[in-house]
Amino acid sequence: MRVGFAGLGRMGVRMAANLAATRMDVSVWNRTAGPAQAFAAAHNAFSAASPKDLAERSDVVITMLADDAAAEAVYLGPDGLLEASGGSRVLAEMGTISVPMAERLALSARGKGRRFVDAPVSGATQAAADAKLLIMAGAEATDVPDLARLFDILGRKTVWLGKPGAGAAMKLGVNMLIHGLNQTLSEALTLTTAAGIPKEQAYEVVENSAAAAPVLAYRKGLYLDETAHDVSFTVALARKDVGLALELASTCGVVMPQAELNHAVLKAAGSAGFDDRDMASILSFVNKGLK
Repeated sequence: MRVGFAGLGRMGVRMAANLAATRMDVSVWNRTAGPAQAFAAAHNAFSAASPKDLAERSDVVITMLADDAAAEAVYLGPDGLLEASGGSRVLAEMGTISVPMAERLALSARGKGRRFVDAPVSGATQAAADAKLLIMAGAEATDVPDLARLFDILGRKTVWLGKPGAGAAMKLGVNMLIHGLNQTLSEALTLTTAAGIPKEQAYEVVENSAAAAPVLAYRKGLYLDETAHDVSFTVALARKDVGLALELASTCGVVMPQAELNHAVLKAAGSAGFDDRDMASILSFVNKGLK
């Protein structure tokens, strides 16, 4: 199978490497050409000149993009994936985009005789490297068997949610929980350390308590010493995700006061210069509020 991969950021580069390790015919594209050329040289892959070129060289294309604007440019731009004259019949976006964008891309792809699937993932960079991602797919597995095969390479489990937009909606729900936990954990650690308990001991208690979640284990180092670790997921991306969840809630007539508060904190942190820092830096932001 010829596989195309667009978007070689922190997550994408690891996912594309897992596909290349199977010795399939892999082509890659990135907005800045350097990472794609370096990846191609390291993994015996091909560096495509444009998204259109990538699609024409592939049977299936997977994208891992930052937001709606990037998805619109890569799929619908003048040299976008959907402008290809042949090649890929199935395309999947595995980043976090809005439900309206997922539905728009599905409709646009259908108009070009192609199938688009929103299939965002849960799991950080290590899960991407270890092929342990949870994949939430807005389709049925039987509709896209080639894509299902690729998901088995990239993740530990795929939940097939049946219809376009369902993957995007589910990812927003999952991320809303994670970003809520990020805020609450930051406040809990600020409270307990202010009460005289060393942060390391407080964290040990939390990760062994009824409040424990897998994210507490794999992000432990970031919470204990954020600046000593590589950024895994930025404050800016967290704010984008919560904002998309709130937009979906408004459309559905759902009230989410906790998410509103989390979004306000993320917005304030961005204004304070935290946007490019890991979302674990909200702990430092909350601590600053005490001074």
